[in-house]
Amino acid sequence: MDHEALAWQIFLLTGPAENIVSVTHCMTRLRLVLRQKDAAMVASLGKLPGVLGVHDAGEELQIILGPGRVDKVTAAYEALTMGDKAAVPPQAQAAKPQREDASSSPEAAAIGDGKALHARIRARNATPLKLLFKRIASIFIPLIPAFIACGLISGLLNVAGKADPAFTQTTLYQLLAIAGSTVFWGMNLFVGYNAAKEFGGTPIIGGILGALISHPSLASVELGGEALVPGRGGVIAVLLVAALQALIERGLRRVIPDMFSLFLTPLFTFLLAGTAAICVLQPLGGLISDTIGSAATSAIGSGGAITGFLLGGAWLPMVMLGVHQTFTPIHAELLSRYGVTILLPVLAMAGGGQVGASIAVYCRTRNHFLKKTIASALPVGIMGVGEPLIYGVTLPLGKPFLGACIGGAFGGAVQASFMVGAATLGISGLPLAAATDQIPIYLLGLLTAYVSGFAATWLLGFDDPPEDGTPDTTNQ
Repeated sequence: MDHEALAWQIFLLTGPAENIVSVTHCMTRLRLVLRQKDAAMVASLGKLPGVLGVHDAGEELQIILGPGRVDKVTAAYEALTMGDKAAVPPQAQAAKPQREDASSSPEAAAIGDGKALHARIRARNATPLKLLFKRIASIFIPLIPAFIACGLISGLLNVAGKADPAFTQTTLYQLLAIAGSTVFWGMNLFVGYNAAKEFGGTPIIGGILGALISHPSLASVELGGEALVPGRGGVIAVLLVAALQALIERGLRRVIPDMFSLFLTPLFTFLLAGTAAICVLQPLGGLISDTIGSAATSAIGSGGAITGFLLGGAWLPMVMLGVHQTFTPIHAELLSRYGVTILLPVLAMAGGGQVGASIAVYCRTRNHFLKKTIASALPVGIMGVGEPLIYGVTLPLGKPFLGACIGGAFGGAVQASFMVGAATLGISGLPLAAATDQIPIYLLGLLTAYVSGFAATWLLGFDDPPEDGTPDTTNQ
């Protein structure tokens, strides 16, 4: 099914347009806020060809489509919500997807248990603090394509420079090196823009505040006998400034008369937030940034394999609990400070454990539906999209999820032992290798995660869901 036909099928199940409150997407998921939804809708969406999985996250319905495809499907879906008749593919107009009951198939119901469990866990843990972390993570999601592009350039350039040292002296190498560092040069501006938008302020004011604390001319200014440091505090300082900006801006709009608001609100917002940024928030952000950088490097540098084992093994449960959002600004800050994040290769091993565990399930199960699920989800799992394997295989089966955690732990131990760094965020699995500074070691760690996840799942066993839905414990 092409992207236009898939968008049409999704629209038929989630529409009409009046039922659709908002449409957004991230790197892999079409994210919908609907006025009404039910289990039958979720089950029917999961059956569509091209849909890798569906996650009901409470307020938001997330349809997993995978990298690349999600952009095209979202664009076509948005056109349909706007009433664009031309967006309806002629061959799909007569095709209406069958609306199924979530419990109509014993196998589908068994596999769907993982999604229900995940939804219950996330709802129970939707605390204000975790929702704040989710909001902060949303600031960086639009930047992920830039991190991927620049990170892959930097990673591949690093390999080319080691293979041919003379290449580092060429104009092409120097231009590519500049291209690879571009996202870091403009990061504070992008983060300020997105953060202000997320916190309810004017985005461009957030952008220029990010530019203010990054301006090279700050180095020529002394405050309290000390020269200011451009960019001090990195993205942490920008987040603090943008949050303050939104607060000030909302207050000013309440007290400034409408006829003067156009002129005075942005002026006073910039002056007040900018002053606080230079005098207070930038030094505070610098302190927090230094603490984060030192803690991350010290934990992995001194803890080595043990730290990597614990982080790699705990990552999947952290995702289940919703606390994984806290790592997004940490990755961004490490990238800003050091050019690489040493946490991402460790955490990415959880996906490798998923792949190994799922292969073990494929080898042992006699359930044809489960085998088909694994066969369709494994390729995207290897490429770093792990949701179909989590919600379709390991989580509902229970013990394979534990096996995947064990695989991630051993893979993480390898990455941490050699302090492998990645010059990007937003990708994992096999593609991440190209953005790392030690490609052979990263691949060794990934292979370790595959093998360990496979072996652990094979030894732990699992309840194989038979074709007729009757419990079967022969694989335990």
